[in-house]
Amino acid sequence: MVDQVEKVKSVETGRTGRILARLLMPVGVPKTASPLLIARALRGFADGYVVVLLPAYLLALGFGQLDVGYLSTATLAGSALATLAIGVIGHRWSSRRLLLFAALLMAATGLAFASVSSFWPLLVVAFVGTLNPSSGDVSMFLPLEHAHLAQAAPGTLRTTLFARYTLTGSLSAAVGGLAAGIPSWLMQWAGLPLIEGLRTMFVLYGLLGGLVWLLYRALPAGDISTRQLPAPLGPSRGIVFKLAMLFSIDAFAGGLVVNSLLTLWLFERFGLSTGEAGTFFFCAGFLSAGSQLAAPVVARKIGLLNTMVFTHIPANVCLIFAAIAPNVEIALTLLFVRSALSQMDVPTRTAYVMAAVTAPERAAAASFTTVPRSLASILSPSLGGALLAGGLLSAPLIACGALKIAYDLALLVSFRHVNVPLERE
Repeated sequence: MVDQVEKVKSVETGRTGRILARLLMPVGVPKTASPLLIARALRGFADGYVVVLLPAYLLALGFGQLDVGYLSTATLAGSALATLAIGVIGHRWSSRRLLLFAALLMAATGLAFASVSSFWPLLVVAFVGTLNPSSGDVSMFLPLEHAHLAQAAPGTLRTTLFARYTLTGSLSAAVGGLAAGIPSWLMQWAGLPLIEGLRTMFVLYGLLGGLVWLLYRALPAGDISTRQLPAPLGPSRGIVFKLAMLFSIDAFAGGLVVNSLLTLWLFERFGLSTGEAGTFFFCAGFLSAGSQLAAPVVARKIGLLNTMVFTHIPANVCLIFAAIAPNVEIALTLLFVRSALSQMDVPTRTAYVMAAVTAPERAAAASFTTVPRSLASILSPSLGGALLAGGLLSAPLIACGALKIAYDLALLVSFRHVNVPLERE
């Protein structure tokens, strides 16, 4: 009887494991890609609370709104240069080794931020580290993981896998946003000073970097991408450069309202607490996650390009109206609608780039479309912080929405007649 009970438990456990694996990985994708998705979840969780707590931490240390913008710019500049270095000299090492290095850098970044309180050392750590002040992943992890995933998922699975990848990041970032209330909870129930609670969360960021390092160690020593030798851009050079230029406009606009500055806007405009802001990002993250699940289905019906454009424009109209909303209820409602639409272009954009180039060019294409985005977004957080510091609270949101709409229209006009297959082997 006991053996039968144990057998039933074993069957149920195995069934649960298979269900979880199927939810995480599309059927037909090798299990060797799963550490990348789990690592994305851990990094997303860490990024989710950092974007909320970073401005609160800097304000608690005595810095101003402009300093928040400077530090956000430093993080984006460092990420851009690191990604560029991967594109230029990264071929000298395996992507697995580079991912392991990035995870160690993440661990060091969290521990350094928790132990430093002066502006200039923090600026250096922000520049060389892996902190992410934006709503998306702009780190050196991105092109390395994209190259792995694009090769792991052939044909019609590619958009679905990228959707799972971005979905994993969004869901975990949403939970991370909710975790931003932990320092306030520690202050209320454990008597821990707020500044110490904030530092504890940066220590946690470093520990999560250590877990990511362990996950990357589970990747096979031979890269997935080595099934076809990487090559520099060749026949796809023109389309990649044009996409990179347009993506740069989108990235510059997004830099005006990175999540750390949007958090600051919520603090200044409506007086939200860190816990309330964290709850907002938690809910917004779940809405973004739902849109990413819908993205492959919509793309199969109307195409990758149309999905990118026709979901992005209404999202940015909502952002503009949120900037001038008369009260917090209307503003948050509009921002929630934006969240339900604005991230649908993320998996479709990545799948579009991967489908527009040949398989050997994918690593180079990922780098060439990521680096200009990072470079273009370097200055805009400082500009957004300066506008906030100058009392022009609505200006960054309006400028961001208007520029992004211009990008969407330019993308549609430039590529509406370009024949890019929905999927390419």
